[in-house]
Amino acid sequence: MSEPTALRGVPLTKGHATENDFVLLADPDDALDLDAATVAALCDRRSGIGADGLVRAVRSTRTTTGEDAAEWFMDYRNADGSLAEMCGNALRLLAAYLEAEGFLDLSDGAPVRVGTRGGVRTVWRSGSDYTVDMGPWQVPGGEDAVRRGFDVAVQVAGLEGTRAGLQVAMPNPHTVVALPDTAELDGLDLGPQVAVDPPPVEGTNVELVVPLGETTTDGEVVGTVRMRVQERGVGETRSCGTGACAVAVALHAWGGAQAPRLWRVLLPGGELLVRLTDDGRALLTGPATLVAQVVLR
Repeated sequence: MSEPTALRGVPLTKGHATENDFVLLADPDDALDLDAATVAALCDRRSGIGADGLVRAVRSTRTTTGEDAAEWFMDYRNADGSLAEMCGNALRLLAAYLEAEGFLDLSDGAPVRVGTRGGVRTVWRSGSDYTVDMGPWQVPGGEDAVRRGFDVAVQVAGLEGTRAGLQVAMPNPHTVVALPDTAELDGLDLGPQVAVDPPPVEGTNVELVVPLGETTTDGEVVGTVRMRVQERGVGETRSCGTGACAVAVALHAWGGAQAPRLWRVLLPGGELLVRLTDDGRALLTGPATLVAQVVLR
């Protein structure tokens, strides 16, 4: 494993959002040239700082993405250094980081627009949590996949047989698989790569879920679901924000028009809240925790 020498002397921050952990850095002038090897070395849990990914904050006017309507651009990399379109947990943590560093004022719920490779997203502080408008979702298999309830076959170590999965784009690719009980969920081995057939060209995150029923809060039906996830370029993580949104989309598709639009998603790292709006967007709410400031030697 190479050393992340390109980041020596650069102030870094370690944080997590429902234990999905990241290294963050501010590069307002887009001066740093990060390659995949540097990111992978930094995120290595034995020889580096250790993280599920790296988040670099760049002023949008300094990027070539055309996101001029956004104040900041989130350059997000997976732990192996590969690029990712979007990460809801990372975006909440980025907002907390920029606020703590004095780059943003998110008091009184003031929204900020952030550019990502998946498009511009809006984030605001909701009390002690942060909410991200994750934008529209898509079911790549279309109405036929929704009608059948699946469009791929999935095999997971520790799970007997082949299971049906539904692909959801948030816009990064997800495959959601429903299991009948928590015993199967707990018995999974998400260390080996999950097999998806046909294999998605860009790879996919895979969410394994068990619905736990519905309750009514303030007159609104709220669904609850347990979830584990294997993320492309990372492996199993304690949480995944876009994955939680994909799970809510899949459960609503499976349940039909009467299914809840508000979901409590219970993950190994904590709880996220996903609301599906009437106009086809997903709102993701959850905590963001800054842990430490680090400078590489």
